[in-house]
Amino acid sequence: MKLSARNAIKGTVRNVILGPVSAEVTLRVAPGIDIVAVISTPSANSLKLKKGKKAYAVIKASSVMVATD
Repeated sequence: MKLSARNAIKGTVRNVILGPVSAEVTLRVAPGIDIVAVISTPSANSLKLKKGKKAYAVIKASSVMVATD
């Protein structure tokens, strides 16, 4: 797999919630650290995502915002 994005974080699928249009996918990327993504349901089905499957969180963003209280 070759991508232009620099942030590809390997993880394991912890949960997939399929909706009629979108799917919520939770990846465990380190002990106690999850990344949650919302993708299209057809994409989730095409990737055959299920609990325990290895997958990558690929993050490509032009900016990252940080906030505090």
